[in-house]
Amino acid sequence: MMGDSKTKKVACSHCKNEITVHGISGEAIEITCPKCDTKGIFAFPEEKPVSRSTTGPVAIEVNNLEFTYPKSDKKAVNGVSFGIKKGEIFGLLGPNGAGKTTTQKVIIGLLKQYSGNVELLGKNLKDWKTDIYNRIGVGFELPNHYQKLTALENLELFASFYRRKTIAPMKLLEMVELEKDANQRVATFSKGMKSKLNFARSLINDPEVLFLDEPTTGLDPVSSRLIKNIILQKRKDGKAIFLTTHNMNDADELCDRVGFIVDGKLTLIESPRELKIRHGKKIVKLEYLKDGELEREDFDLKNLADNKNFLSLLRTGNVQTIHTAEATLDDIFIKATGRQLK
Repeated sequence: MMGDSKTKKVACSHCKNEITVHGISGEAIEITCPKCDTKGIFAFPEEKPVSRSTTGPVAIEVNNLEFTYPKSDKKAVNGVSFGIKKGEIFGLLGPNGAGKTTTQKVIIGLLKQYSGNVELLGKNLKDWKTDIYNRIGVGFELPNHYQKLTALENLELFASFYRRKTIAPMKLLEMVELEKDANQRVATFSKGMKSKLNFARSLINDPEVLFLDEPTTGLDPVSSRLIKNIILQKRKDGKAIFLTTHNMNDADELCDRVGFIVDGKLTLIESPRELKIRHGKKIVKLEYLKDGELEREDFDLKNLADNKNFLSLLRTGNVQTIHTAEATLDDIFIKATGRQLK
């Protein structure tokens, strides 16, 4: 969404004439001095983003978590520590077999023989009984529905398990755009429809903490966008969301902070924005047409407004693309861990 319009008075670099510039945060404006006809570019500074990870009570606190599966001599989770606050989306990123899902299964109580300390909603995990499931929601990567029941019957059945007020099943089906299929047997559903029903089921008890494992797997772009919008709204509602994925695009778009995990070890925790700024190149890449051929040229961001060649190319009208050389989370993951996501 565009920011509020701003006004700034700047002095011409040549004749010092005062020029009034109008724009929004982050916008670069080409200006021409009305007095001496000198041209230049003024960039309105970006507004400082609000950090969502520094406010709100802690929902999950994990310290030195370790877990080894029976008959294995290798730790699936090895000394992992992190915290998640309410109103925050935390993404645990790593390749298959890295320890993402194991970490999640320990925190939701499915795996018991762990070492270390886990606090969930202000209480030690070992002190929780089954009542914890009234306060958390879980969306597994692989949907597990009752195939002979309809979508509506599935949600009604699971709603009956909770000892607290639940969200009306039809409201949830409408939320994920399955209301027209409410009375259809789940066995006839496509993979994407089952995934959306699985996601809807994770919300049925209006959980305070939401655990999602690859929530957009098997979804088309429209459905994926729908699910991601709901996740972002849940964050606005103050929910703590623990996302495990190897989809870096989802993590970049959704997460306030991400952690990189490989071979059971958490190697780095930071916000996607800070990671991309720190690891990106301070250049602008330009593609333009010259004599019918596509040319490419890189320009240093420093003193870009005074770069005559850059300004000349902008004025020709033949520029095809222009963008910064921002590092991707995939690039950063490989650099930080020496591994690729697969």
